[in-house]
Amino acid sequence: MTTTAALPVAVGEEPAQVRRRRRLSPGKRLPASRLVGPVLFLALWAAASAAGQLDPAAIPAPWTVLKTGVHLWTEGTLPDDILTSLQRAASGFAIGLAAGIVLALASGLTRVGEALIDGTVNLNRAIPTLGLIPLFILWLGIGETFKIAIIAIVVYIPIYLNTHAALSGIDSRFVELAEVQGLSRFAFVRQIVIPGALPGFFVGLRLGVTGSWLGLVVLEQINATNGLGYMMFQAQNYGQSDVILVGLVVYGIFGLASDSAVRLIERRVLSWRRTLSS
Repeated sequence: MTTTAALPVAVGEEPAQVRRRRRLSPGKRLPASRLVGPVLFLALWAAASAAGQLDPAAIPAPWTVLKTGVHLWTEGTLPDDILTSLQRAASGFAIGLAAGIVLALASGLTRVGEALIDGTVNLNRAIPTLGLIPLFILWLGIGETFKIAIIAIVVYIPIYLNTHAALSGIDSRFVELAEVQGLSRFAFVRQIVIPGALPGFFVGLRLGVTGSWLGLVVLEQINATNGLGYMMFQAQNYGQSDVILVGLVVYGIFGLASDSAVRLIERRVLSWRRTLSS
């Protein structure tokens, strides 16, 4: 009887208990918990506006910004600007993601690739990306191509750096184990290198996603005729701070949503890894 009663403790917990513990563990927090900070900030903003502590001309109240956003949406200008910005960000991100992965694999898995690529990428990293804008305008003009190219550069650098560092940091014991097991080079890359590099890749991916939105804010205010940045630039000329805040709120929502999506994918892909930061 004693042995039977002790089995659930010795062998494992009940499934319901396991699920409950996973829900409460730091690494399994619900994504909704990330909204606590923004909601608190919104509440403080609303309270300060209601108390008259903020100048409405400089920082309009949240309800004023919401009203302006609804007006821009019903007019049809805001949906068009959002769609344009999403297309630019997605195109630049896709190109930067592909370039970062390919260059990191070529540099991290071959000595020739590292000799040719790593120094060049770090040189590119040392040059401020915004400093490349005048040169890219001369090369590509002021159209969409130049904007997408700059976003791609902003995205590929953190993806390359973090993925390359993860590839270079594979534990030598795993290499020795692969040699003992007689794994082929392809099997070694597939079973050891790529899984070992995934945590670093996701760090770079999160930085790249954020970088795509940061780059977009600047680029859409340079010789653009549409997009959220252009809307904000025009609002600046007319002193419309509420329209500027609408653009910032939309940027913030997309940034938080895309980062949360990456974190969700990371949790699924790296479900084998217990972490406190997921």
